[in-house]
This record gives sequence, structure tokens and C-alpha cells, in this order.
Amino acid sequence: MAVTGNALDLKLTRRVFNYAKPYRGIFYWAVILTIALAIVAPLRPYLVEYTVDHYILFNDMNGLLKMTGIMIGLLLLQTVIQYNHTFCTNWLGQSVIKDIRKDIFDHITNLRLKYFDNTPIGTLITRTVSDLETIADVFSEGIISIVGDILQIVTIIAFMLYTDVKLTLVVLAPMPLLIMATYIFKEAIKSAFQEVRQQVTRLNTFLQEHITGMSVTQLFSREDQEFNKFKQINRAHRRAHIRSNWYYSIFFPVVELISAMSIGLLVWWGSREIIGDKISPGVVVSFIMYINMLYRPIRELADKFNTLQMGMVSAERVFKVIDTDEITPNNGTLQPAVIKGDVEFNNVWFAYNDEQWVLKDISFKIKPGETLALVGATGAGKSSTINILNRFYEIGKGSVKLDGVDIRAYDLHYLRSCIATVLQDVFLFSDTIYNNISLNNSKITKEEIEEAAREVGAEEFIKRLPGGFEYNVMERGATLSVGQAQLISFIRALVYNPKILVLDEATSSVDTETEELIQNAILKLMQGRTTIVIAHRLSTIQNADKIIVLDKGEIKEMGNHQELLRLNGYYKRLYDLQFNSAGIKV
Repeated sequence: MAVTGNALDLKLTRRVFNYAKPYRGIFYWAVILTIALAIVAPLRPYLVEYTVDHYILFNDMNGLLKMTGIMIGLLLLQTVIQYNHTFCTNWLGQSVIKDIRKDIFDHITNLRLKYFDNTPIGTLITRTVSDLETIADVFSEGIISIVGDILQIVTIIAFMLYTDVKLTLVVLAPMPLLIMATYIFKEAIKSAFQEVRQQVTRLNTFLQEHITGMSVTQLFSREDQEFNKFKQINRAHRRAHIRSNWYYSIFFPVVELISAMSIGLLVWWGSREIIGDKISPGVVVSFIMYINMLYRPIRELADKFNTLQMGMVSAERVFKVIDTDEITPNNGTLQPAVIKGDVEFNNVWFAYNDEQWVLKDISFKIKPGETLALVGATGAGKSSTINILNRFYEIGKGSVKLDGVDIRAYDLHYLRSCIATVLQDVFLFSDTIYNNISLNNSKITKEEIEEAAREVGAEEFIKRLPGGFEYNVMERGATLSVGQAQLISFIRALVYNPKILVLDEATSSVDTETEELIQNAILKLMQGRTTIVIAHRLSTIQNADKIIVLDKGEIKEMGNHQELLRLNGYYKRLYDLQFNSAGIKV
């Protein structure tokens, strides 16, 4: 953990403050302003004491007006310093988390898909948003403010001792009680804050999953059950916050009580000293101000120290994501000018978890321009085959080669730029059709996008939309039909002009007219490209150069459509089940 007992992890603290190095000028300025505040604040009680003893007691109005002007000037100076201090520390905090957020997002975009398989998206959202805001508090309300409060306490006590040592010792007599209460509060609130952060993560995760999967909830009429689950999580979130507020509701009155005890002692002892003509009335007046100024930073210290601790806890969580080494290594540098599209799997074994093999000793070769169809039941390993070709996952044994070279020898970004994958479940961003096709790649022109749309046969339906190519498809393409979203994904693949096409071909949920458009788009995409198809359609299967039948991660049969039918084995059974049952003849 980042926090152990009372000590902060210094290594973690240094790492957080390393992000402040580009802003060291603002950081140093904030420190200077902190010191200035600590010095300026105690001057007011001293001036009040001087005013009472030298002007008010002697009815000196001119002197009183002069001192009033000085104190107003001092207040204005303190206001300006406080404004700049608050602005600088908050600006520094937001600048730091801006840089950390860039690092964490950049890291997340390079993580293997395996990491996302095991990590709830809501957890990553919490790390990237609310946890980072807590780190910002380290600068705006944490260590700089803590140092400032400590300096202010030391300065006030120094002024008090300089004014009257005995009176200082009397009014500080209840201080051990305050120190004890502060320590107890700090430990209690730290535990409460940790629970709050956990409940925030749970709440974010639940909301993200259930809003994303709202269609499933409604399809199966699970609204009431899921609402009850949400109420439980929301109730736990409320309890965590109430617990933290409860500690505050006890601690602050305790501080006020101890502060009142100090003032009571001041009045008792100060009155005796004034009567005995040992101190002046101005001293008592100034000490009342000193006590109020002294207890405020002490009261806030515990809260700010916990802010610092929770910032470090959040930093540990954020850096845990940044330090995740589940990144596809990009050690290769090969970027040939021309890719032929020759794909070869040699004795490939692959597992998502340890040695629970999903693919077992898979070997096949696709020549440039050929089409390979992968068929088999759900879980046979079809999707896994195309995932490892893109290096979304790393194989356990064997090798995968492109143009006779191991794919790990290629630059990762170059490798993936040579492969276009069109999935059955198309993901579209909440953006224009133009940007969903180009993915904001400035090298792809609008003219190229419009030409690709014409070739695919999608230009007509796009132009019927309000705004045409500027139409906003909303999140996940919610305002488009399944077939329209699929056509846009084909245009996206075409404008990137890949040498290898990976196609999860499924058109069972679209109308006849759109299905015809999609089939034509598929034929257009496949022209001159090495194509790997997870086959669902008979037309694709019978025209494929090679068909591989997978079952439980193993190749059971390989050949073209007619050859496999003659074998009267796995493929023939799949054919009879999937196609003859629909009355389709080849």
C-alpha cells in the first residue's frame, strides 16, 4: 500500500512530484506564497495589540486611523497572496493530472486485450477520472497547504511566546487533548475515505456495465432486479460517505470545545494579569485572535493530511495501471515497402489462461490473394485465430508468419496497418460518418471516403441521412441499422487499403436489400486481397480457396467446398445442419 501507518511512501510521493517538474516555476512560486502567508497572517493580532495599548487606551484617534489604514492594507495584501496561492496550487494540480491522464490513457490504448478481459471498464474509468482528481488535491490541499499550516502554527506560537511566555503556556495547556483528538480523527477518517473510494469504484463499474448492456436488461425484463442491485450498491456508497461525515461532525465540535477551553483559560489568567498590572489589555485581545488563528490550521491539518494520504492511495492505483506490463511488445522494426499477403501458421498453440489451450497445433498456409474460410461450432477457435494474427494476443508455441517472416519481426503498428478486420459487431463512435470511417486520420481525404462509399454501394443511404457524411451516428452507431453500420465498417476497411482482410461475415439480421449490398461490398473488399473469413454464409464458403473446419481448437478437416463434402465428415455434418435445414442447395 502507498500508506503504511503514519508514513507516506516516499518513492511514490517522488513519482507524483516528478510530474510537477515541468511546472517547477509555479511550484516554487506557490511555496514562496505559502511562506508569505505564514508570516503575514500573525501580523494582524500584533498590530491590534499595539493599537489597543498605544492608541485606544490613550484616545489617540489619529494614531487609531493610521493603524486602521495599515491593517486594511495588510488585509488587502493577505487577500492578494491568498488568491495567488489558491490559483497557483490548483493550476499546478490540474496541470499535473492532465499529464498523468495523458500517460494513463496512452498506456491503456497499448494494453493487450487480455487485460481488458480481466479488468472491468468502470474500474479504469475511476482510475482515469476520479482517482486523478484526488491526486490533484495533493497539490491544491495537500502537501503545500500542510507545510503552510505548519509554518503558520510555528509563526503564531513564536509571536505568542515573544509577547508573553507564561500566558502562552497557559492557553496552550489543552493542546495535548487536541493533538490526541486529531490523531484519532486522522486514523478514523483515513479508513472511511478508503471505503468511499472502493464504493465509488463499485458504483462506476456497475453503472458502466448496466448502461452499456441496457438492451439485455430490458429484453429479459430485469429492470426491477437490477434496480434492487443498484439500490444496494448506492446504499453502501451512502453509508461510506455518512461514516466519513460522522467523523467530521464529531471532530470539529471537539476542536471548537478545546478552543473555547483555551479562551476560557486566557480570560481567567489574562484578567488576573491585567488586574495585577502585569500585562496590558492589548495582549489579551491579541491572544484571542492568536488562539482563533492557531486552532484553524490545527483543525484542518488532520483533514489535509488525509487528503494527502488518499491522494497517494489514488496515485498508487493509477500507477498500478501505468506499470501494467501487459503490453504487446513492439520489438520488431521491419516495415517493407510491399506486403504480398502470404500468411502461414506453423504448429500454433494458444491459450488465454496458462495452458488451457484454445488452439492446438494449428498449421495452414494462405497464398497471396487467396480466401480462407474458418468454420466450426462456437468456441472452436475461429476468433482466436484472427486475434493472434493481429497480435492482440501472443501465442504460446509455434509461429505465425507473414510473407515468410515471423509477425513479431514487424513493427506492430505497421503489421496492423496491413490487416483490416471487419467484425460482425461493428463499433462506431459518437461522431460523424466521415470521422468514423477515417478514424481522424488526416491522410485520408473526404474524396477517398466518398469514392470508397460509391464502390461499396453505401453512398446512396449515407446521402439520405441528415447532413450526409457529416451525420452524427451517436454512441455505438445507435441511430443506424445493423446493416448500415456494417457497410460503414466496409468503407473504413477499404480506405485503409489493407493487404490482408479479416472478415467476420454475418448478415442474418439484415433485410434482403441491405444483405445484397453487403454481399457486393464483401466481394469488392476481397478483390486482390488475402482474405480470412469466419464463415457464416454459404456463398462465401463455396467460393473460398480453402476451408478449415475447427473443433475444440483443432483442425479436423481442410480443403475446398466440394472436397470437404466428399469426405462426408465434420464439414458435411455442419453443412447439413446449417444449410440443408434451410432448404439451400449447392
